[in-house]
Amino acid sequence: MKESKHDAFKRLGSQRTTAVLERLRILGNCANPQLYEYTDEEVRKMFKAVRNELRAVEGKFRNSRKPEFEL
Repeated sequence: MKESKHDAFKRLGSQRTTAVLERLRILGNCANPQLYEYTDEEVRKMFKAVRNELRAVEGKFRNSRKPEFEL
């Protein structure tokens, strides 16, 4: 039986969100000052890039919605 678009979204959305969250946790490992050295500016640039990409992806979801109300 063919998977519905909604079921595919839920399956892939869950998998991909889990992957993003895991990568963010791994990025957090770079905060260990015993292993890494970084400047405040480098950290600001890194998180600015993450925020910018997150906004871009959120925009894709907002722009793909239908303007009318439906249940």
